[in-house]
Amino acid sequence: MEDNRTFKELLQASFKSEDTEEWLDVWFTRPIGLAFALLWRRLGVHPNTITILSIFLGMGAGAMFYFSDFWHNLAGIILLMFANFCDSTDGQLARLTGQKTMIGRMLDGFAGDVWFFCIYLAILLRLWHQPIPFTDDIEWGIGAFVLCAVASLLCHSPQSSLADYYRQIHLFFLSGKDGSEFSTWKQNKDYYDSLPKEARLDRAFYYNYCNYCKSQERRTPAFQRFMSLWTTEAIDNEQREQIRQEFLYGRRPLMKYTNILTFNTRAICLYVSCLADVPWLYPVIEITVFSVLYVYMKYSHESLSALMAKKIQEKK
Repeated sequence: MEDNRTFKELLQASFKSEDTEEWLDVWFTRPIGLAFALLWRRLGVHPNTITILSIFLGMGAGAMFYFSDFWHNLAGIILLMFANFCDSTDGQLARLTGQKTMIGRMLDGFAGDVWFFCIYLAILLRLWHQPIPFTDDIEWGIGAFVLCAVASLLCHSPQSSLADYYRQIHLFFLSGKDGSEFSTWKQNKDYYDSLPKEARLDRAFYYNYCNYCKSQERRTPAFQRFMSLWTTEAIDNEQREQIRQEFLYGRRPLMKYTNILTFNTRAICLYVSCLADVPWLYPVIEITVFSVLYVYMKYSHESLSALMAKKIQEKK
């Protein structure tokens, strides 16, 4: 079906919400992503193909960050920017063509994991024979492995997954199921169990996604209690709507911290660290600054959820 909306109208429609869109996405990433999406739609390219392309671009970016010279690092920045454009493009293309699927969302998340795995691996190898700062001849060696493993597995991974979860929660309460990709572990587990044994690829994707959702829910017990009460308690529609509005009102000031823990701020820190030839600084920022933000984000969201659960019980 032909879409007669203008570019500006299509761009506005592609924004998920003012609360979850960062200024860099609004003015830079999404307009470029939409331009690519319109081109790919004209060429009949499937959104998942764009996601796969982003994986290879992200892998190429990681390879470039292994080198210490300016031009290789600039190439890495450009490749990662184009990978991010593809990340924006695939979602916009899926909405334009009605090809939005859960497999596409899971593949999208997998792509980001591959990008940063390659980036951390490149930083690890780049640091291996470099001297540790403030020493003359002590090389990073195994210390580079420990630094990057802690930053990636214990910091980056839980930070980004919970930030994504909070964004989807916000979109769910703002726009409902159709306006978000929020789903529960049980919903995905039920679907996984319904898949035939022969659908190995689908089952592999959903198995991993179920574990991803389970990890998010395990770290948010107060929200799980609030969500359970909000959906099951015998309160009238007016009270339920009031709770929803209060929940959104309380969440809006917190979303800026959630947004910081997604892609843009993390990428800027990476770019600056690698261009300045201090690649160790990026994982250090992950372990320190971003970890503090993560703890504050989680504490704030959980405290709000506990407060809203209490209000529901008081309205019974």
